[in-house]
Amino acid sequence: MKRGQAERLFPMLEVILAEADITWQALDAIAVGVGPGNFTGIRISVSAARGLAMSLGIPAIGVTAFDALAFGAANNPTLLVLPGPRDQIYVKGLNGAGPSEVETCTVDGLPDISPSTVVIGPDAELIAEKLGCTYAPPHSATADAIALVAATRLDNAAEPPKPFYIRAADAAPASDPPPVILP
Repeated sequence: MKRGQAERLFPMLEVILAEADITWQALDAIAVGVGPGNFTGIRISVSAARGLAMSLGIPAIGVTAFDALAFGAANNPTLLVLPGPRDQIYVKGLNGAGPSEVETCTVDGLPDISPSTVVIGPDAELIAEKLGCTYAPPHSATADAIALVAATRLDNAAEPPKPFYIRAADAAPASDPPPVILP
């Protein structure tokens, strides 16, 4: 959605609950994707999850897109890849493949990795071909993986979720002078 995410979020959640034949009070926790992703979308989802959790008296658990991609991955060297802005990608390695922390690069600037590495994420097949290794689809759909990862963290859900941003926002303060307030 380009616009109207905040207005559509709760009606969509109501539909999902109705389809599952459960109520808000039946929830044990709220799982939320915290990014990386669209700044506005992440802020809306995280604030909604935190507000719901507070009002329902249950924990909210944040899960990064990297944690969701890593869910169910085998213990072999794995490179997780996510699309970034302006032809960039975000990469993170597991089990000795690639960088252990999230890095930003282009497809042409990908790190050197072993041919035994498995690439997981959007465009993984293309990236794996370029790197001369294999690819695998994510173990679960993103929403399912977020819920499954959050379930493993239910006992340690002390901190409320916060957005996981990799880069600073593109927004800048207005260059126009502020309006003059008349007495």
